[in-house]
Amino acid sequence: MKSILLVCLGNICRSPMAQGAVRLALDEAGMAGVKTDSAGTSGWHVGGPPDPRAVKAALMRDMDISGQRARQVEAADFDRFDIIAAMDRDNYARLRELQPDGSAGRVHLFLEFAGELPVREVPDPYYGGEDGFDHALDLIELAARGLVTHIAARSRSGS
Repeated sequence: MKSILLVCLGNICRSPMAQGAVRLALDEAGMAGVKTDSAGTSGWHVGGPPDPRAVKAALMRDMDISGQRARQVEAADFDRFDIIAAMDRDNYARLRELQPDGSAGRVHLFLEFAGELPVREVPDPYYGGEDGFDHALDLIELAARGLVTHIAARSRSGS
């Protein structure tokens, strides 16, 4: 496992927070060599920073995502990244539409890695208050830890 791409719609809320959480979990697990990035299925915010509420919520959990910049998913990402994790079903479906035939990346719903949660989508906090960012981060951190456990298990088994 060499690389993970986290994906939401605009790449200013959920996927930057997910990149921060996955990066932190990887570093804590001694897996600093795994590359992480985030992107959006839309191009609305390309080049812009994460939403200030996402930055604030992440900082409260020792993650500095302020240096990230939004970008849009591109065809090369499907070969550049081993795991491509969508924050919700709509973005998952869009990724499946964009994925070139024969590409190597595996598309997942991010919360697949969160264990037995009764939800499978990280809700978009963009139109709500700060509490929505905290709730999204609660889910994201569970999935980040689960993803790192998944990667570690694959590394041990050699697959």
